[in-house]
Amino acid sequence: MSRLVLKFGGTSVATPDRIRQAALHVKREVDAGHQVAVVVSAMAGETNKLVDYVRGISPLYDAREYDAVVAAGEQVTSGLMALTLQELGVPARSWQGWQIPIRTTGAHGVARIESIDSANLLKKFDEGLHAVVSGFQGIGPDNRISTLGRGGSDTSAVAVAAAIGAERCDIYTDVDGVYTTDPRIEPAARKIERISFEEMLEMASLGAKVLQTRSVELAMRNKVRLHVRSTFEPADAATPGTLVCAEEEVMENKPVTGVAFSRDEAKLTLHGIPDKPGVAAAIFAAIADAGVNVDMIVQDVSAQGRTDMTFTVGLVEVDRALAALQKARPLIDYQEILTDREVAKVSIVGVGMRSHAGVAKTMFAALAKEGVNIQVVTTSEIKISVLIDRKYLELAVRTLHKAFNLESA
Repeated sequence: MSRLVLKFGGTSVATPDRIRQAALHVKREVDAGHQVAVVVSAMAGETNKLVDYVRGISPLYDAREYDAVVAAGEQVTSGLMALTLQELGVPARSWQGWQIPIRTTGAHGVARIESIDSANLLKKFDEGLHAVVSGFQGIGPDNRISTLGRGGSDTSAVAVAAAIGAERCDIYTDVDGVYTTDPRIEPAARKIERISFEEMLEMASLGAKVLQTRSVELAMRNKVRLHVRSTFEPADAATPGTLVCAEEEVMENKPVTGVAFSRDEAKLTLHGIPDKPGVAAAIFAAIADAGVNVDMIVQDVSAQGRTDMTFTVGLVEVDRALAALQKARPLIDYQEILTDREVAKVSIVGVGMRSHAGVAKTMFAALAKEGVNIQVVTTSEIKISVLIDRKYLELAVRTLHKAFNLESA
């Protein structure tokens, strides 16, 4: 008898009717003979509402009490899901993170899972009882409720799957799989049957919203196969979604698997910094100390002992980055900061790049033909990202999708 984890996101459990629809998918797997652990998010919008309550009462809130409040959304959903399953004839009970227990670090609000003691879950499985686990939460070293950060229920699901030795972890959402790009921009986008962990990790980190980056990292590390599926397909149809798995299981050999993008980018250029050792370290130390993540980095050729440093940050982090750099100006000794908030990042991803020459040539030629200027380029073994003017984003996505023939299998 194999074990499965089924995870349902906020839109999948937004109402009692949707909870029942999700429960029918669980019942299908139980009727097929599987031992099932269900991991649920809070109902859509509930976590935002709870966060607003906290901030309205205490702008400089105690993070431990914040966690106690925002974790309540998943507690409600897990209880409702367990009740729904019972009504469908599926023996089930709800579990909060601390009851399993799911042990986390003490960084309240952004905790990371350290361990899961699966003995209690496995014992109940042997007694014929299926589990409904509140996602997004655990228990910290101080025995207080902790939460994993937004999107943390995906991480909870993968961690539970690894702990119980699940055959796979099914992530149910409002889309029926991972597509070659966003179908709202490119109608010819195609659902991918199988995608490697590495490709999915790049796609998620580069802007694809289907899976949370930390959950993919955890799945890759623990070799937990993920199956992205739609909650809103009929439960008796069992429509296949996208399997996220080891590279050896992926049959396609195209050089590019998908096109990802992010609109929420900003470009900062430090003009006239001294071209000497230690300056780059000072720049990015100041940025890091402000809690800002840096993405693409380019340094220009030195002229007369000075150079320019260009890098990108998230659009919402621009002001924090600027404040940090202005504070560090005496140490860095730059002449001015140039800011561009009207840029976007477009990326192509594919493990096939390792063995196919000419991918960059095809990408750059296709964009040039459409008059799309490239401002910054970064690469890895399986991805190429370019920074462009945001007004050309959709054109660039459609152009690259066509250039690499992603509409066909």
